[in-house]
Amino acid sequence: MKKVEAIIRKSKFMDVRQALHEADIDFLSWWDVSGQGDAKQGLIFRGIAYDVNTIARVYLSFVVRDQNVDRSIEVIRKAAFTGESGDGRIFISPVDQSIRIRTGEVGDESLYNREK
Repeated sequence: MKKVEAIIRKSKFMDVRQALHEADIDFLSWWDVSGQGDAKQGLIFRGIAYDVNTIARVYLSFVVRDQNVDRSIEVIRKAAFTGESGDGRIFISPVDQSIRIRTGEVGDESLYNREK
């Protein structure tokens, strides 16, 4: 099992969510987050300085079976892609154990995503 975490543009969230749904990845969590990239600039408007380095993003997180990892990554990459700087990042981490509280299922069987 792997944990997939992605930080994407807020404007691409619905596209990514729909693409994951079409790939049978329906159970995920997301948060609205702010971050800072490598661009260092400011904006002065009518004598007031604004920090435009802080960027609104969406942070996605879900756990999938090992055989669904590559498909999940490709779905996110395609749906979140704009070709411009700031499209985001995807992080993959191993998951040692998963247990469904309601049923006591352990491992892959505790995950919602189907085997493909």
